[in-house]
Amino acid sequence: MSPPKAIIKRPNYSFEYKNERKAKRTGRGFSIGELEKVGLTVSQARKLGLYVDIRRKSVHDENVELLKKFLEQLKQSQSKS
Repeated sequence: MSPPKAIIKRPNYSFEYKNERKAKRTGRGFSIGELEKVGLTVSQARKLGLYVDIRRKSVHDENVELLKKFLEQLKQSQSKS
């Protein structure tokens, strides 16, 4: 099972056409705030194979939901083993 990728919002640039702009992209990792909402520390997340971007301050609800689903899948796979 591969770890999920973080999703972040792209900045709005005035020189881009609105129909060509993509609103979101994959990020370098999850922010510390997102990890704290799920109940993980940075060291625990890195042991699970998750990337952590310590520079990012934003907390996106989509990423929190991704982390919750990932942790549920881990618990289910460990209980089967």
